[in-house]
Amino acid sequence: MEKQTYCVYNQTRECFLCLGVTPADTTFSRLKGLIGKLKLKLDEGLWVVPSQGIHTLGVLFPLDLIYLDETLKVIHAIEHFPRFRIAPLRIQAASVLELPTHTIYSSQTQTGDQLIICAVDEIESRLKHGSFAQIKDQVI
Repeated sequence: MEKQTYCVYNQTRECFLCLGVTPADTTFSRLKGLIGKLKLKLDEGLWVVPSQGIHTLGVLFPLDLIYLDETLKVIHAIEHFPRFRIAPLRIQAASVLELPTHTIYSSQTQTGDQLIICAVDEIESRLKHGSFAQIKDQVI
């Protein structure tokens, strides 16, 4: 069975950060993370839930990191976090997004921005009906 993927939308900046985020929501998937991947495609990422920090030990490429609180508000962001390092812990974080480098820069995501993370099919139906703002009520 294939794992559900999610879209990440920055409601504050009105732009998508990623259309193919996979949750790492089990002990094993959080431990494994991106270890073993040769690279991260431009539109994929990992949503580590719960998490207050991550490591890139065994990860072969740098990442952009976005720390989120329980309401999916950005509380910390790190651009181009190097491989083979331990990221800082943020006690108030509920989850961390691991995204391709330049995602933060290209989306202009900043501390305080409100993100929406929802299933791909939910995004499609909202876009068809032109009611994207209402997605906020159905955030994971």
